[in-house]
Amino acid sequence: MTESACELCTGPGGRVLWQSAECRVVRVDDPALPGFCRVIWGAHVREMSDLPRSERQRLMAVVFAVEAAVRELFEPDKINLASFGNVVPHLHWHVIPRWRDDRHFPEPIWGRLQRERQPERPPVDDATLTRAIVRNLPEGE
Repeated sequence: MTESACELCTGPGGRVLWQSAECRVVRVDDPALPGFCRVIWGAHVREMSDLPRSERQRLMAVVFAVEAAVRELFEPDKINLASFGNVVPHLHWHVIPRWRDDRHFPEPIWGRLQRERQPERPPVDDATLTRAIVRNLPEGE
């Protein structure tokens, strides 16, 4: 896949909550999974090992800041962190809050549906989520 055909090179990949010169955090519009975010590396690379060690460390610091913010605001039972790139071969991480009563638990969110009804979760707006992410970023990010 060329950069011109890559949806993460040509579009944001969700609602942008925060960005730096190197990466961005977007919120995925999925009412069944409030708080689902992606951390997307800006340059078109396929794998973590394509990045120099310092850039890998900066990227993971952002992933961990998003995880901490999501845990704080959404109080999930579990967080799933994943970097697949099977469909979109552009380095990005999924930060997915999971609850024991969500529609797919304990399956992955792309797995077999376990229950029809999705429990209501208290809403958290984008501005609140962004502030929590920024609070959890290391100094200088």
